[in-house]
Amino acid sequence: MVLFPDSESSCLEFKRTIPAHDQILKTAVGFCNQHGGRIIIGVSDNREVTGIDEQKASDLLEYLHKTIYESCSPPIVPDIYSQRIEDRLVLVVSISPGSQKPYFVRSAGVQQGTYIRLGRSTVRADPETIADLQRQARGISFDMTPVFAAPPDALDKQQVKTFLENRPVGFKGILTRQILSAYHLVVEEQSGTYASVAGLLLFTPDPQHWFPESMIVCSRFSGVSGREAVATKDFTGSLLRQYGDTYDFILSHLDRSFTVRDKKRIESFDVPAVAVREALVNMIAHRNYAIAGPGKIAIYDDRIEFFSPGVFPGPIDTANLGSGITYIRNTAIARVLREAGYIEKLGTGFLTMIESCAAAGLPDPTVVEGTNFVKCILYRQKRHSPADESGREMIRTLFCADREIGVSDVVRTYGISRATAVRRLSGLQKNGLVKRIGAGAATRYVRNRP
Repeated sequence: MVLFPDSESSCLEFKRTIPAHDQILKTAVGFCNQHGGRIIIGVSDNREVTGIDEQKASDLLEYLHKTIYESCSPPIVPDIYSQRIEDRLVLVVSISPGSQKPYFVRSAGVQQGTYIRLGRSTVRADPETIADLQRQARGISFDMTPVFAAPPDALDKQQVKTFLENRPVGFKGILTRQILSAYHLVVEEQSGTYASVAGLLLFTPDPQHWFPESMIVCSRFSGVSGREAVATKDFTGSLLRQYGDTYDFILSHLDRSFTVRDKKRIESFDVPAVAVREALVNMIAHRNYAIAGPGKIAIYDDRIEFFSPGVFPGPIDTANLGSGITYIRNTAIARVLREAGYIEKLGTGFLTMIESCAAAGLPDPTVVEGTNFVKCILYRQKRHSPADESGREMIRTLFCADREIGVSDVVRTYGISRATAVRRLSGLQKNGLVKRIGAGAATRYVRNRP
């Protein structure tokens, strides 16, 4: 079996034979609307090179040129050529990214005929995506667009000044309209000046007044697959405030451990804090704020899921996220996050997550790209059985001075969340190491003697 050297991706698609008329057009439009790509005709889905009839290659080449050019709007001019792989011939249809987006199938119209690539699939673009393509054609990102109902005074100038002063280069001047424009926090358009999307999201106390769904919903669920929420909270306010509040919420629901190094008490979590930070920053920096839906974070016993509206802003293969390649969706927001110290170096976020998880003995993070969402999953350390030595050590420590203890004693001793303390005590009770007395706030635990 002869195999094609590469696998299908957002920029590469295999076709064993010439596909139906509209399918080749959809794929061509999808490539042109994003970052280009190749259609290889004569290769099956499993990478086997089956080849095409060499006698018909010239006719097929002319047919594809004519069909794609005449049936797409604006016209798409593909580069089509034949390529020999060992003793078999394939056709390569190479599509460059277009500059007049959105491209669409002429017979279907812009609303029904616009397509994009989503991983290895070609899907119809929704109205928000079409608007995003139109902005790309103008060379701007959504966060740089004006909000015509918001005057420049909607921005909290003191917050902007504090950000500028805390940059490595500092700031001692006067906050001017030119500085706000340089950071795309205000936009001059149609003889007026307006606050931008980025300005409102970053530097107003209540961005939800302008974008009601621009928040993060955090939930701690019981178990690994159920939907029973132990704790749920909506985090609103500016993006920088959301980052801090959400980060604290996540860490408060993780298991902690402590070690002593050089006479200092070192705290660690069952997921590296640096991985949590990078996943959260990526979620805030790259989500599509044009989509009316909140970011969501779900914490389970075995993992944390970061759910972000919008697909990847570039042709990123989820299998190669540690390559350092980055595509920025929100240019203005990313610049502020970088200068404020939340982003160290562009393109290193996923690499940092992978390396920190590997150092902790955890699986690599998993990234799933769905229809208008991206989900990043960080895996947690497996808990020890309550009956193992760590559980017995916990018993010895807690009951060395007191005959009975409460949840607050566990929280205070180990520096863990109340939910984690309750879960650990329940595990000890289940394994017969402790006995529960009372109920509600008066609940106490006593040690069972062998």
